[in-house]
Amino acid sequence: MSGHSKWATTKHKKAAIDAKRGKLFAKLIKNIEIAARQGGGDPDGNPTLYDAIVKAKKSSMPADNIKRAVKRGSGEEAGAASYESIVYEGYGPAGVGLIIECLTDNRNRAAADVRATLTKGNGSLATNGAVSFNFERKGQIVVQAEGMDYDKLFELAAEAGAEDVNDEGEVYTIITAPTDMVTVRTALQDAGIEYDSADLVMVPKNEVDLSLDDARKVSKLIDNLDDLDDVQEIYSNWTASDEVMAQLDEE
Repeated sequence: MSGHSKWATTKHKKAAIDAKRGKLFAKLIKNIEIAARQGGGDPDGNPTLYDAIVKAKKSSMPADNIKRAVKRGSGEEAGAASYESIVYEGYGPAGVGLIIECLTDNRNRAAADVRATLTKGNGSLATNGAVSFNFERKGQIVVQAEGMDYDKLFELAAEAGAEDVNDEGEVYTIITAPTDMVTVRTALQDAGIEYDSADLVMVPKNEVDLSLDDARKVSKLIDNLDDLDDVQEIYSNWTASDEVMAQLDEE
């Protein structure tokens, strides 16, 4: 899981200081609208919406933006776009596998943008199943490490049903079965522990260990894919040494 967790941590830091806040907000709004449309506009009865709102708040999205997104998604207000969920599989440099999840109102545009970005980054699209067989769906809860005792967090999470807790330096990532994520998240809240995000993610079963040069190429490709308006999430199976990850962080 380390490769995914390391990338998730890098992405988490990026989101916290993202200068392109407009694009970040657009993606968060899509998540809120979809969650409200599928499960209703009451976050207390819709865990997916609840977690989407928490993530938006942690990213400093104004409360009015969040409220309007919930109302549009639930149908209380007009103006919600009709988004389609599409998943692309592909390869990056060094044979790294990529799963690219999109929410789009234009399937042709999304496909063209993803294909062009992969090609430009020395990657390629793959057939359905060619990459996803090496991934499994998991719940992931991110907790700030500062002021948090790892052993206490691990014990609490494990008792609630978590599978693992990874120490990523600035954050701890709690891994759960998809069906246990809300239970574990609720246990943290009941214990007074704040969390940054709780999402269903794709975790690789096997990873590709990259050199600094290949890690740079893959990171750039993932950043470029992440900048596409239709792309919501990207999962990959690359990992690297702590030294390589530190070098990437400095750059």
